Amino acid sequence: MSFLIKPYASHALKDLFIKHDEIAAVEQYAHSLPQVRLSQREVGDLIMLGMGAFTPLKGFMNYADWHSVCQHMQTSNGTFWPIPITLSTDEITADKLTIGEDVALIEPVNKTVIAILTLKEKYKIDKAFECQQIFKVVSPDHPGAKMVLDQGNVNLAGAVKVLSLGELAQNFSKLFITPKEARDLFSKNNWKTIAAFQTRNPMHRAHEHIAKEALKECDGVFIHSLLGQVKAGDVPAHIRTQAIQVLIENYFKKGTVIHAGYPLAMRYAGPREALLHAIFRQNYGCSHLIIGRDHAGINGYYTEFEAQEIFDEIPENALDIKPLKYNAAHFCQSCGDTVFTDQCQHSESDHVSLSGTKLREMLANGEDIPKEISRPEVVKVLREKM
Repeated sequence: MSFLIKPYASHALKDLFIKHDEIAAVEQYAHSLPQVRLSQREVGDLIMLGMGAFTPLKGFMNYADWHSVCQHMQTSNGTFWPIPITLSTDEITADKLTIGEDVALIEPVNKTVIAILTLKEKYKIDKAFECQQIFKVVSPDHPGAKMVLDQGNVNLAGAVKVLSLGELAQNFSKLFITPKEARDLFSKNNWKTIAAFQTRNPMHRAHEHIAKEALKECDGVFIHSLLGQVKAGDVPAHIRTQAIQVLIENYFKKGTVIHAGYPLAMRYAGPREALLHAIFRQNYGCSHLIIGRDHAGINGYYTEFEAQEIFDEIPENALDIKPLKYNAAHFCQSCGDTVFTDQCQHSESDHVSLSGTKLREMLANGEDIPKEISRPEVVKVLREKM
């Protein structure tokens, strides 16, 4: 009997992968089908669908779901969902597709078939409406909004069957685990309460402090690294994950942390993205999601704690997973340790600010990075690899 949290809005994960012994036949069948090439964002969404991380979804959203999710944060049948999961193409390609037919979905880099879509609907979208609702801005300066503005004008909806975990699963074979595999690991460790730590950055001292605080409330911490597309200037996943692993090995008690990766592209949607993070972490088996300062934010588009506040604004029964809300942290020279800002009475002159942006800027400028900001072992990895 498992004591782990149930998958989101379902009693079981919705695994959309084609059975292994059927893959060869499906791949052969796919060569006879019309093709649609995916963006990197869509590849990540598709793999999340395939492995049940987006349970209870069974495919890409139709118009009614897209519009309702944008405006009301729920699908047309009332299931809470904060960000539309959609597939787009250009109008010329869409015009050639017939409702009811199967379509081969093509990975953009190696051009292999990654899934089959049974086309149920095709519809034009209002990109400005989606951007304003999800990102609170309609501007290509926002990387998430730019993804929407740059995508095709027509969305394709329908159920999918997925053939592959994609290149990221191969490139990060030691980190890439499915929700089922995560749940098996949690059960093996006899963890009943698990705090997910979302990261697209190397972990600095504030991140470390927050993760250790979460261990006071939960049996284990699941450090879940984004492996997909990020904006220019962010630390690449293959470097970032090495730096995180070094931190875990040197500064966390053995058996308290699992480090894994997942394939999504970063949307930088702030509070809305925090809610999506909660949904799929519940599918991974996590009971809690750590929400710190400026979760999934970028360049001041959202207030520092807006991603925490939104959890108080959604329906009370929308999620089973619970947020662990933490204040900003800094290193206090008088305390001699990393502390939460609201718990330290010393002067600001004693405070050393801690942020991923500051760490990246210092690395880019070749500055010395003091141990108060980042552990020396982490800095060594970042300097050697970047």
